[in-house]
Amino acid sequence: MTAKKDYGKNIIKYLLSAAVACFLLYFTFRGVKWDDFLTGLKSCRWGYIAVSMAAGIAAFWFRGLRWREILLPIDGSISRRTAFNAVNIGYIANFVFPRIGEFVRCGFITKNSLPETGNKNDFPVRKMASYDKVLGTVVLERSWDMVTMCIFLLALLVFKWQEFGAFFVEKMWRPFEESMNFSLWWVIAGVAAACIAAVYVIYATRNRYSFSRAAANVFKGLLQGVFSCVRMKGKWKFFLYTLIIWLMYWLMSASTMNAMPGLDGLGAVDALFLMVAGSFGWLVPVPGGFGAFHFIVSLALSTIYGIPFEMGIIFATLSHESQAITMAVCGGVSYLDETFRR
Repeated sequence: MTAKKDYGKNIIKYLLSAAVACFLLYFTFRGVKWDDFLTGLKSCRWGYIAVSMAAGIAAFWFRGLRWREILLPIDGSISRRTAFNAVNIGYIANFVFPRIGEFVRCGFITKNSLPETGNKNDFPVRKMASYDKVLGTVVLERSWDMVTMCIFLLALLVFKWQEFGAFFVEKMWRPFEESMNFSLWWVIAGVAAACIAAVYVIYATRNRYSFSRAAANVFKGLLQGVFSCVRMKGKWKFFLYTLIIWLMYWLMSASTMNAMPGLDGLGAVDALFLMVAGSFGWLVPVPGGFGAFHFIVSLALSTIYGIPFEMGIIFATLSHESQAITMAVCGGVSYLDETFRR
């Protein structure tokens, strides 16, 4: 009965997120003149799109290498191939349900990890890279991505405030804050206070209640995964891979920008701005970022550069769909690779 309820809740969540994506797509494309849209697509330089997709594949590979560096102190048997396939399979899972890919790739790594006891006949089998530890490494990895994105955003705001500052404040932060009818900082403070209180209650009651003990063990595993970076032998690799990953993201943005005759006059800083703005679109909890990415990027181009909204939609469509196709192909190939390996 419980499984049926959970299944029903998941269906409702997926339908709601899909509905949000459809609404954003409709809202973005409702005023598009389709003849001009198709003409714009035909005038694109598709060689640059191929470069963008190649950069996307490189970003996936280096993301797998970076993640493996955090996983090695937990389980030294994790191969580059396994980490790369896990990242790709996680990406295609996100098209089914937003953010579920992070949990899917954790389960994939745990499934391929060696038993902690060295005896596969033990039940239940405790893996060296247990699920909670692997989830902690994902938290660490995503935290560094958020830090990196904030560094780029801060650099844009500091050095290019007149061009980009007003967009982030007026078009993104303030509308979200006003839609909640009170300051967003109160929400952040409330969530932080609730998390601290929950951790304290779990820690204080871990010896009295089985639920608190289980939650404390999961939290301990998360911390072990997060702090596995301390035990990394090649810490410089982690930061080098992070730099390369975001360099590939920038190359994807710059290549797609140069693919369009109307945008090829923009420079490297503009590609960085579009990369950061597009990253916010991928953060919206809709399947694959559909709709949210298109709307935010098109709005950024029309607001900052005065570029017609239709041209902005073409750029957003090329950027998003080329990356979506790359994710789908890499995810499918990785799934088949793992299937035949078994």
